Amino acid sequence: MTIRLRGHHLLCMLTFVGEGYSPRFVANYAKIIRRMRAGEPVLIVQGPDDICAPLLAADAPHCHRDSVLERDRLALESAGALLGRQLEAGSVVVIDEHLLNRMQHGFASGELRAACSGCEWSGLCDKVAKAGFEGTRLMDGQGADPASV
Repeated sequence: MTIRLRGHHLLCMLTFVGEGYSPRFVANYAKIIRRMRAGEPVLIVQGPDDICAPLLAADAPHCHRDSVLERDRLALESAGALLGRQLEAGSVVVIDEHLLNRMQHGFASGELRAACSGCEWSGLCDKVAKAGFEGTRLMDGQGADPASV
């Protein structure tokens, strides 16, 4: 299988510590992290992705807003520059330790943060990056449902 991921979620995955919009959202995200840790390829998509899935049933989910689409564009642009390749809808990446380390360094240095402007989670992500990404699900390999940890 392949994980479908929108552009800005390439950044969000770096700081995911088990917090989110709802328990269902967090449990879904944790499952996706487990799949990434297992080496499942990530297909970049435009618009809502596998992480957004629990939010799509809500009235007017933010997943379709122009500001979120712009966040995707900026994230793909900066991540592509960091990785030395163009990233766009249809691109495939595998989140291995080397890629994770490069992206964490770029995130912590601010190189990947253009897409984070105005994001409601930015304060949490600042703290996580400052703490060296300690406790993140992707780095620590934790993908279990938070209720079962």
